[in-house]
Amino acid sequence: MAFKNKKSIPFLIFFYFLLCFKVNSQDIPNSFADLAERLMPSVVNISTSQTVVTKSNPFPGFEFPPGSPFEDMLKDFGTPEKRKAYALGSGFIIDKKGLVITNNHVIQDAEDILVRVNGDKEYEAIIVGTDPLSDIAVLQIKSKDNFIPVKFGNSDKSRIGDWVIAIGNPFGLGGTVTAGIISARNRNIGMTRYEDFIQTDASINQGNSGGPLFNMNGDVIGINTAILGQSGSIGIGFSIPSNNAKIVIDQLIKYGETKRGWLGVRIQFVTKEIADATKLDKPRGALVQSVAKGSPSEEGGIKSGDIILEFDGKSINEMKELPLIVAQTEVGKIVNVKVWRNQKEVTKKIKLGRLETSEDFNIKKAEGPKTTIIDGLKITVRALTNKDIQDRNLPKNTTGAVIVKINDDSPINYLKVDNIIVEAQKKKIKTVGDLKNIVNSTIKSSDKTILIAIYNNQGQRRYIGVKLD
Repeated sequence: MAFKNKKSIPFLIFFYFLLCFKVNSQDIPNSFADLAERLMPSVVNISTSQTVVTKSNPFPGFEFPPGSPFEDMLKDFGTPEKRKAYALGSGFIIDKKGLVITNNHVIQDAEDILVRVNGDKEYEAIIVGTDPLSDIAVLQIKSKDNFIPVKFGNSDKSRIGDWVIAIGNPFGLGGTVTAGIISARNRNIGMTRYEDFIQTDASINQGNSGGPLFNMNGDVIGINTAILGQSGSIGIGFSIPSNNAKIVIDQLIKYGETKRGWLGVRIQFVTKEIADATKLDKPRGALVQSVAKGSPSEEGGIKSGDIILEFDGKSINEMKELPLIVAQTEVGKIVNVKVWRNQKEVTKKIKLGRLETSEDFNIKKAEGPKTTIIDGLKITVRALTNKDIQDRNLPKNTTGAVIVKINDDSPINYLKVDNIIVEAQKKKIKTVGDLKNIVNSTIKSSDKTILIAIYNNQGQRRYIGVKLD
């Protein structure tokens, strides 16, 4: 078709671009005010308290040399001193009777939990169930009042670039709304065993933990859990996807505990070299290192050296995908597991066991790593293991102490659990005792300042200067 009036062509082009702009601009909200006003009554501030007991030196002015076994003996005879430690976090209501969702680390070891609703009313809450492995907890508000709940959305439908808002209690400033977009999906940052984080640039800070990440329909698509950056938000926050969280939450509400599927295999990444050696088309799947005795995998015929390519109809593109998919599968279900063995695909039928009742899981839980309290830093640490080095892709010769607990009054309370201290006063930390001795020596020095080097949870090395009491 030809235009008879050529003068109309520029007008039509202008009209076309104007129409396109108008259509696209509808996706950009003019304001979040109506949405925030509707959702704020469902978001709660959580404060917890616990009693911390310390022992003072029974002989002031008299101390044994650093590292002496008599140091701990003296503390056993010290006078117990009790004090209250407090923590703040966020959460959201999912039931009109007052069921609240938050992070496990917000309420861990808490003796008292208070929930503030809509900025004014405060209620006591009790724990319904917790899951440290996914960092999720369910609370019940102790009240006969009716509350305004929010509902979960389908996080699988959320796309990179979608608008989101976060509401929470950053730095104790309750009822704070921040907005941004979904920056990435399927992030793994080495924080929990089962990770598939949504990354967002909506500002998330300390105190936002456990709060909701909403889509533009007002549905919860994530639980805000972690930030990148120790001094506050730098536009990189992480949320547990609602679809993953809801499986855990439903089990905690129904059973008070989780019931995860269990295969009973140790796995590792499939490298290009391994793929080439086994004649696999490309690096994919999860390589079976070993099979637990009496496990579902052993009974189903899985062998060391197999590469798991598919589980219950779901392709395993990367090793890290398999534990999450298995854990989310119903205990007792018979599934098809497709493996690469002897240069061909083989399918095995496996009846899943339950992770929490498996012998392997209970042995690890009972033994646990040996921990040491570093009094001068007011932290608890354990020795760095070869598994830590492998899991976190650290240099092979790395040694150090992994932080497992940080007291609220610690001079390094801005660090995170699982940060690794690798140097102190420019000396390599080969054992936990090295760190303890250096800290004790620094306390007795004139300036009482210690320089430590750490690896954070993203594998970044940094130095920190710390003033000790």
